[in-house]
Amino acid sequence: MVEAKKTPNPVDVHVGSRLRLRRTSLGMSQEKLGEHLGITFQQIQKYEKGTNRIGASRLQNISAVLSTPVSFFFDGLDSQPSGLTELNEPASDFVHDAPHSAEMLQLTRAFQRIADPKVRRRVLDLVRALSSADDEGEND
Repeated sequence: MVEAKKTPNPVDVHVGSRLRLRRTSLGMSQEKLGEHLGITFQQIQKYEKGTNRIGASRLQNISAVLSTPVSFFFDGLDSQPSGLTELNEPASDFVHDAPHSAEMLQLTRAFQRIADPKVRRRVLDLVRALSSADDEGEND
């Protein structure tokens, strides 16, 4: 008898993706987070993939190390129509509109590295123009 692989619980996957998002936004490695928690980076990997559940006390420790409230890891779950039973969106898209998404953080970091204020203003104008063009396209 061949045993089927157990699929991770969608809540665990979501919490893990939020863990990864916060860790990477701080520029912290899995190894460094593991050191702070007294566990291996492999365990952090398993948490981030959702293959291992994060216990309540461990989640509390993680939130302290990452300087974020525990609720951060659950943000977005209550917006699901079926409650906590199923997440239909991939983890990377799930937090797409969140102010702390990976894309937003990359954009912010790149924008901050632009030294010339005139160039920064042009970039801002470009982003505004592109977002307006997207809004106009939705009305078609």
